[in-house]
Parts: sequence; C-alpha cells; structure tokens
Amino acid sequence: MDMLNNKQIIVTGCGRGMGEATVMAYVEAGAHVVGMDINEEAGQAVIAQANTLADGRASFVPVDVADESNVARAFQTAVDILGGRLDVLAHPAAIQAASHPSEIDAHTWDRMFAINVRGTMLTNQAAHRHMQANGGGSIINFGSISGQRAEPSAVAYSASKGAVHSWTRSAAGAWGADNVRVNAILPAMATPMYHEARRNMSDEQNNASYWMNHASIALGQTYGDPLTDLGPVMVFFASDASHFITGQLIPVDGGQTNTR
Repeated sequence: MDMLNNKQIIVTGCGRGMGEATVMAYVEAGAHVVGMDINEEAGQAVIAQANTLADGRASFVPVDVADESNVARAFQTAVDILGGRLDVLAHPAAIQAASHPSEIDAHTWDRMFAINVRGTMLTNQAAHRHMQANGGGSIINFGSISGQRAEPSAVAYSASKGAVHSWTRSAAGAWGADNVRVNAILPAMATPMYHEARRNMSDEQNNASYWMNHASIALGQTYGDPLTDLGPVMVFFASDASHFITGQLIPVDGGQTNTR
C-alpha cells in the first residue's frame, strides 16, 4: 500500500502506543517519517523497527513539545531531514493522570496544560509555518472522549483535551485559507499506558471503568488495537483522500461516543 508515497511527515510521541503505531502505519504506506519523542531511547528503538519495513523511511529527532524554542529547532531539523517540505503532522504526544477537582494543585494542572495544550499549539504552529510555505498540508491532533464528558477523576486531563478540541476547530478555521487542514482523532485504543492503568486498578475501579468506558463500545465492548484499528485512519487523514475534511473531531472508538 503506497497511499502516502512521497509524503513527508512528522509524528510526535513516537516512542510507544499510538505514536508508535502511527509511525509504523505511515512507513508501511510509503511515507518518509520523522518521529519525535522526549524519550530518546524509546523513540530511537521505534524508528529502528520502522526502518525494517519495506516501503518508507524513518528518522528520529528528540523534542519537548512544551518548550517553544525546542519545538522550533526540532521541526526545522526534521524538515531539513525531509528535504525541505512538510506535508503532515500527526500529534499524539500527551500525558494522562488522575486528578480530582477538589484536590488538584496548580503545578499538576499547569504541567498537564503545558504538554497537552501548549504542546498542541506549539507543534501546530510550527507545522503550519512549514506547510504554508509549501502550499498546504494536514495536521492531525489527538483529542479524547475525556474532553467531551464529565470526568471527576481526571479533571485536568479532561479539561486539556476539551481545549485541544476547541483549538483544532479554530486553527482549522484560520488556516483553511492556506490549504492546511486540521482535524482531531478521538481514539479508544488499548495502548501500553492503558494496560498499565488497568493493572493498577482495584476490582472496584475496574468494574467502574467497564461501565464508564467499555460497555458503550458497540463493536465488542473493548478498546481497539492501535496498529490495525487506528493506523488506517491515520493514513487516510494524512493522504490526499481527506483533502476536503477539516475542523472535525473524529471518534475512532468502536462507537463509544459521538461528536457534534
């Protein structure tokens, strides 16, 4: 499959989970990919694995998505590696942590927003600058059902993803004139982080999680596989087939939620 042949792509958060799956899907589809992560060891390992695949090419550049100057340098380095052009940014990089409205402190709140919201703004701005210079492109952010509903046990994460949704709509409205489309994927995927969280839950917490998260998934009441369930969607939104879609929140969750 060469849907992304000659596409030049940056993927943040490439060290594991949905970022890793996205890198693999893009390389298999024929793209030239620069993966980015704050964890250099994990990121390099994923890129090495991606380069064993037949069709595409992959490189690694470290990044701290919350640091403005670091993002600017990393994106310039990546675009240089990509031959001076950027067609697609996939931006899964984020953190998740439990927090309660009555107990969360300012430091925890600020860190969540620095990585999840400021990181989205900074990476999107950097991508837009490079895409604008070359006639357009596709930015794919990562939202969440958490940004669509009340989450008393993860209030900062929920608020940060709600902000990502609003940013995505507004950036799409502003950058459409530059032929830069901006969408957000809302995934429900069984990532390593998901499995770790489930292992650390009590029986009571696992039961509550089932009724809150799994029971509403129409397709089997189970989270998806990042490579087989998310990967093809990421390829579509990176490809020219999605050229007339922008400003949308796209659940990839087996029917867990809907957006409007």
